[in-house]
Amino acid sequence: MDEKDEDLGAFDPNIPEEGPSAPPPGWLDVIHGYQDHKGGEDNNPLYPPPPAYNPQPELNRNTSVPEVRVPSVSEDVARDALLKFVESKWTYSSKPARNLTFKELRALTVYRYRLETYTETRTSAWQFEPYNGQMVDGPQFGVSPPPWDVPVSQPPKYTDREDKIRVPHSSLVKKRCTFCHGRGRSRKKRCTSCHGRGRRRCITCHGHGCQTCTVCHGSQNLLHFIQLTVTWKNNVDNFIPDRQPDFPDKKFEKVSGDPFFIDENLLVYPIHGFPDQEICDVSTKLINEHLQRFTTTSRVLQQRQTIEMVPLTHAFYTYNGKDFSFYVYGVENKVFTAKYPSACSIL
Repeated sequence: MDEKDEDLGAFDPNIPEEGPSAPPPGWLDVIHGYQDHKGGEDNNPLYPPPPAYNPQPELNRNTSVPEVRVPSVSEDVARDALLKFVESKWTYSSKPARNLTFKELRALTVYRYRLETYTETRTSAWQFEPYNGQMVDGPQFGVSPPPWDVPVSQPPKYTDREDKIRVPHSSLVKKRCTFCHGRGRSRKKRCTSCHGRGRRRCITCHGHGCQTCTVCHGSQNLLHFIQLTVTWKNNVDNFIPDRQPDFPDKKFEKVSGDPFFIDENLLVYPIHGFPDQEICDVSTKLINEHLQRFTTTSRVLQQRQTIEMVPLTHAFYTYNGKDFSFYVYGVENKVFTAKYPSACSIL
């Protein structure tokens, strides 16, 4: 090995020994508009959007909601729902569900409030690929656009997606791979076929005694570029007032309701004058929280607030002289019961 090869293989304490995900600090040039990149591990700067990119809420503006009728179920619907529930429980007998006598079907008012804020977030990081003579779109072709000026194609609203885009004019080639020190082969990883002896007959390492570098794939040089990550996310908060101590609210998460009120705009405003004051209060609270949480780091693309009437009926009945009850909930007519007559057990 000549002196040139020895120099290329000399140990540099500033260069990681194993697979760097980013070059050492100061190793790459500064790209205008991306000065937050310091190099090294875990350096993925977040770029808040310019103030003009986010809408500003109007003061003292609110939204009105129409009146709504509380839904109820009939005895036939309640019985059918209970029979379907019993069929899914192999320890339950269907006889009580068929022969029970209803005493009362009590329709309960349950509102679910939902706020959705659709946002776009942009971060970036240095990436690399083996350099094999491909075109290098570097600063000589122009100035890299700032993070929020890089054109992207938006997905449908309220759809989560992540796109990775190479920033124009940010590419550059460094003459040494930081993993193999420009050798094209890794000294740290001996050939597993000839155990590093480098015999001519070895077809795995071709007589070099060590494996081809897994980073530069033997090309010895790396093409570095800034990769912009654009994340679209639908941020959702739901709220249901907890007013039924015998019914677990978690059950509502898996059923749908009747969305009698949908308000969608660039920004939505707190609900005012709705009969359930707790819904009005939580609307104000969540809207303010979303604006404070997301406008500092992301671009707000759209908001939507919804009020659903979630069907909930408490069915009281008797069977064999004893009193029982169950709940029918959701548009799907799901059933919840804490106690059911004539449950059998396996000994």
